[in-house]
Amino acid sequence: MIDDRFQRLELLVGSTGLGRLGRASVAVFGVGGVGSYAVEALVRGGVGRLTLVDPDLVCSSNINRQLQALETTVGRPKVDVLAERCRTINPDIEVITEKQAYTRESSAELLEPGYDQVLDCIDQITAKLHLIESCVNRGIAIISSMGAANKLDPTLIQVADISATRKCRLARIMRRELRRRRIEKGVPVVYSTEEFRSLAEGRCCSTGTAAVAGDYQRLRAPLGSCSYIPPIFGLTMAGEVINRLRGDER
Repeated sequence: MIDDRFQRLELLVGSTGLGRLGRASVAVFGVGGVGSYAVEALVRGGVGRLTLVDPDLVCSSNINRQLQALETTVGRPKVDVLAERCRTINPDIEVITEKQAYTRESSAELLEPGYDQVLDCIDQITAKLHLIESCVNRGIAIISSMGAANKLDPTLIQVADISATRKCRLARIMRRELRRRRIEKGVPVVYSTEEFRSLAEGRCCSTGTAAVAGDYQRLRAPLGSCSYIPPIFGLTMAGEVINRLRGDER
């Protein structure tokens, strides 16, 4: 018998597609505003095994855009809070949490299990580049999020190969740096064509308590963000992944 929680999905993708999703192993690197909503859609989309990678703790500045960020979860590891939510949605799902950052040094350990799909929701450029390069070299399918910050128009979000992106500052940097690594195409990304939007009061750095709270973003002079653009990025990534996993290569 079909699990009631996935009956409506089975009507769309069929029993074969649902079975493929249930057997799939997916890793999400970075579970902030983009990654947390991707995780939500993946678990509700029937994916059977998730690995969540993020070193950060929930802080109050996350509340405007991150699914697991609540007044009651401030100070807790993001991956732990999100894993608990996944298990309350589907008690049968296997969730593995890695409370560490993706780096050149941690790459082999974090990618060693092998995955059917990787979602790059990291916002640190060096780590993004290394993760994409490592997945390409290992033959692991990956989809990457480009810049979701400083955006307000949800109608300009698109999916494209990295080679076809335009008007996204982060994508431009990524294209250039990936070419240096002999990767010119074959990496799907979610990005926005919205023109660069300056912050209302400029961009300034924060120090001090940010490190204690685990909020490394504040240490990096953060950009602006809203409640809906990062989630749409994440949901779009999850949609692409679910369709690929069920056998729709489009």
